[in-house]
Amino acid sequence: MAAQRGTSPADTIIELVIEDDSRVGAVFHMMSEDNVRREIGLPWVSFGSDAGSLAPEGVFLKSSTHPRAYGNVARLLGRYVRDERLISLEEAVRRLAASPAENLKLDRRGRLAKDFFADVVVVDPPTIRDKATYAEPHQYAEGVQHVFVNGVQVLKDGVHTGARPGRVVRGPGASPRAAC
Repeated sequence: MAAQRGTSPADTIIELVIEDDSRVGAVFHMMSEDNVRREIGLPWVSFGSDAGSLAPEGVFLKSSTHPRAYGNVARLLGRYVRDERLISLEEAVRRLAASPAENLKLDRRGRLAKDFFADVVVVDPPTIRDKATYAEPHQYAEGVQHVFVNGVQVLKDGVHTGARPGRVVRGPGASPRAAC
């Protein structure tokens, strides 16, 4: 970016912080693919992402993001589960849903069970794949057919229904101030 702008790296960083007026993101490559594969194989590792949820349109296109914002779970299910067979689909689903819910002590979440919140994602295992790249991160994954949040369908045949039944989920470690 410094070369593109014709400024020093230090000046470029300062200019970006001033222009953005809020925050500047960075991508660091700290794990090799071999490391990722080894971690996926560990039975106690839960899966999740620290990426925000973004729409690939409007104001969100003004800044870049890490590809995991659009393809984290699809990469796990398509590449590491289906293609490389590092773990079974059933184990991946458990480690995407039940395991994190248990670790975070989230009440009635993470399983399909009576009196639990009905959060369900229906994927097509042969077609699930991530499309987001570092060069073009704002791309939805493929193979996600239906999504239900709290029992209400929000994605039908890959198209958003307009429903927004989500709610804030807090575990027992949430501070009283977080409820404000």
